[in-house]
Amino acid sequence: MTGRAKVAAVIPAYRPSEALVRVVEGLAAAGLGPVVVIDDGSGPAYAALFDKLTAVSDRVAIERHARNLGKGAALKTGINRLCVSHPEVQGIVTLDADGQHAVADVVAVADRLLQQPDALILGTRRFDGAVPLRSRLGNSVTRFLFRHLVGQDITDTQTGLRGLPMTIAPDLLAIRTQRYEFELDMLVFCKHRKLEIVEVPIETIYIDDNASSHFSPLFDSMRIYFVLLRFLGASVITALIDNAIFIIAYSLGSGILFGQVAARAVALFANYAMVRRYVFFSDQSHSRTFPRYLAAVVGFGLLSYGLITLAVEEAGMAVIPAKIGAEGLIYLANFAVQREFIFARKDRTP
Repeated sequence: MTGRAKVAAVIPAYRPSEALVRVVEGLAAAGLGPVVVIDDGSGPAYAALFDKLTAVSDRVAIERHARNLGKGAALKTGINRLCVSHPEVQGIVTLDADGQHAVADVVAVADRLLQQPDALILGTRRFDGAVPLRSRLGNSVTRFLFRHLVGQDITDTQTGLRGLPMTIAPDLLAIRTQRYEFELDMLVFCKHRKLEIVEVPIETIYIDDNASSHFSPLFDSMRIYFVLLRFLGASVITALIDNAIFIIAYSLGSGILFGQVAARAVALFANYAMVRRYVFFSDQSHSRTFPRYLAAVVGFGLLSYGLITLAVEEAGMAVIPAKIGAEGLIYLANFAVQREFIFARKDRTP
C-alpha cells in the first residue's frame, strides 16, 4: 500500500442526495484507500442510492444503522470498521456526504496527513462571503468558548473534514457522545492528549444555503455547548455538595476551618471522578493525577479559607455569603490549574 492508498475515508450519511455518489467517485479517482460509507438509518427509500456506491469501486464498503443514531455514532462505526478490517492504513479522512467538501480539499487533507501522520488535520473554512448566518454565528460562539475553556484557538471548530492519525482511532471510539457534539469532543480529546492540530484552508461551499443539513440549531447546539460547559456543570455539582456540608457543619457549631475541611474532604472525590473522566479525558494513572489534584485542593482550600476569614473579620460579611464569594473568585484559577497542570499530558504520545 503506497501513497494516498494509505489514507482511508469515512463518510457518515443520513438521507443523502446523488451528490454522495459523485463524492465517492471523486475519492476513488483520486486514489484514496478504503472508503466506508455509513447509512445512518436513512431507510428503505435510500437503499438504491447506497447500493450505487459499491459499484464505484471494490474499495467502497457500506455500513448500515437500523435507525438514525447520529453523526458521531456513524463516524465511530466507520472508524471501528477500519480499525478492525484495515489496520494497515496510516490515517483516516472524515468528510460530509452532502458535497460541501470539494474532492480537491479532501485530497489536500489526506496529503497533509501523510506528511504529518501524528497530527490531527482540520480542513478549515474561511467564513467569508455568503455564509449562512447560523453557520457563521455558531462557529464564532464555539470558537470563543473553545479558546477560553479548552485553551486552543481553532479557526473552524465544526468542520467535518478531518484527517485522523490511525494511532488515536481506537481511543476515539471510547468517546461517549453520539451526535454532532462528537466532533467537538474529538478536538477536546486531542487537545488534552497534546496532539498537534494542523489547519488546512479549504473552500467554503454551501449548497442552497445549507438546506440539506440535518443539524438542529437548537438541540444540536445545546449538545455542543454542553461539551464545553461540562467543567461548569461538574463545578456546580461540587459546589452544591461542598456548600451543603459546610452549612451543616457550621450550623452544628464547627468553626470555619473545620467546616471547610469537612466540606472539601467530601466534595473532592466526587469532583475528581467527574473532571478526570468527563471533562479532561485523562487516562493517566491515579498515582500521577490524584496527588497533584489533592495538592491543588489543599492549596485552593487554604486560599478560600483566607479569603473567607478576611471577608468575615475585616469586611463584616456573614460566613455563608463570604464562602460563596470566595469560591467564585478562585473558580477560573482552579479550572486553569486542572487543565494545564493536573490532567494535561506532558508528551504527545496518544
